Amino acid sequence: MLKKLFQSIRSPLRRKRAVRSTPEVLGGSQHALRREQISRNAVGVVERLQKAGYQAYLVGGCVRDLLLGHQPKDFDVATSATPEQVRAEFRNARVIGRRFKLVHVHFGREIIEVATFRAHHPQGEDDEDSHLASRNESGRILRDNVYGNQEDDAQRRDFTINALYYDPASEHILDYAHGVHDIRNRLVRLIGDPEQRYLEDPVRMLRAVRFAAKLDFDIEKHSAAPIRRLARLLNDIPAARLFDEILKLLLSGQGERTFDLLCEYDLLAPLFPASAAALKADPEYAGRLMRNALANTDERIRQGKPVTPAFLFAALLWPALPARAAALQASGMPALPALQEAAHEVISEQCRRTAIPKRFTLPLREIWDMQERLPRRNGKRADLLLENPRFRAGYDFLLLRESAGEQTDNLGEWWTRYQDVSDSERRSMIRALSEGEGRDKAAPRKRRRSPRKRRSDAPSAHSQD
Repeated sequence: MLKKLFQSIRSPLRRKRAVRSTPEVLGGSQHALRREQISRNAVGVVERLQKAGYQAYLVGGCVRDLLLGHQPKDFDVATSATPEQVRAEFRNARVIGRRFKLVHVHFGREIIEVATFRAHHPQGEDDEDSHLASRNESGRILRDNVYGNQEDDAQRRDFTINALYYDPASEHILDYAHGVHDIRNRLVRLIGDPEQRYLEDPVRMLRAVRFAAKLDFDIEKHSAAPIRRLARLLNDIPAARLFDEILKLLLSGQGERTFDLLCEYDLLAPLFPASAAALKADPEYAGRLMRNALANTDERIRQGKPVTPAFLFAALLWPALPARAAALQASGMPALPALQEAAHEVISEQCRRTAIPKRFTLPLREIWDMQERLPRRNGKRADLLLENPRFRAGYDFLLLRESAGEQTDNLGEWWTRYQDVSDSERRSMIRALSEGEGRDKAAPRKRRRSPRKRRSDAPSAHSQD
């Protein structure tokens, strides 16, 4: 009785979505996509599966990107063959995944991903086999290995622009969800009821933002409407998966635009709670620093230069440090230990949210440590810092802080000049530092040593405290 009651309460999650059983078929004269643009290995996988009697198509992002005139980064195949049947056709293939079984067919460094057509999950609780499909209490899909036909598969895909199938033999595109129409109108639109689709997988909210930023599309209004209200569902996503999604979001070459969309749809706080709080407390400084870091990363990606998540995480989390360190100082902790403890807390909390691996947290911490070391330049310290493998990242981070409005007494300009001048000029710069500090410290001592003044008239050594 209670089970039926719960099922009736959850019934909106189980409404049958409209299925378009007959796709719109676009012939070769109706689109600009040609098989010569596609990886030969991907075409070979499709043709081999078709010769074995299975349905097989190029699908998803590769079709979408080619229609937009972009070069796909990879090619995916959808087929009626099960993972085991695909594996039997290719010696160079292996089945991966438990939540969502796939086959990777290896051709040297290129991997063609092959997925079996998926179907809707069973409608009744008693019909749902937990080995094939399962959901949690909120409706999020935990396992998805229910196979079906091509029409089912098209409806199970997240966005209309990803539900396009291309047959390289006939050069036809099969469009089940008006995806070509949405590409022409530059819209990211969910297939089916948006709220239900986000409940099935909250990461779809991040994917909507990523595609909108990457393709310079708008999120269709009905698909956008529930996002702010459901953003909290990301708190239930495993931290390792969120880390992977963040890399896709911010290292796509459109990080600055992505950041603005994350803020617009209240998605930043579930990903970076401390950063979102710092942004709310000081939107001008924190916003400028984060956007400048993302703009610099986007430019490096456009130029084909390497980028590291460690630097980006350092920039996104840095605005959260001052308030945390100030609170520790207020409790009686000295300034430097307070800063170090604050850094440890902020990084640890972020790792619990997004599972940043140690290969990134260690250089992140070293970049922050360099900010405390760069002002100390006397003697041989400046040359030793130049030899430090983290100097360049620390120096770049210093310039980033200055670009956001931090006052560092022209420290960035000093280090910029120090790297470019000769050894003799470097020695002069170090002497100038020492002399400047010496004058500041020596002036009171000179007055104390003056023979014209009595010792009792000299200022106390602590009178400046």
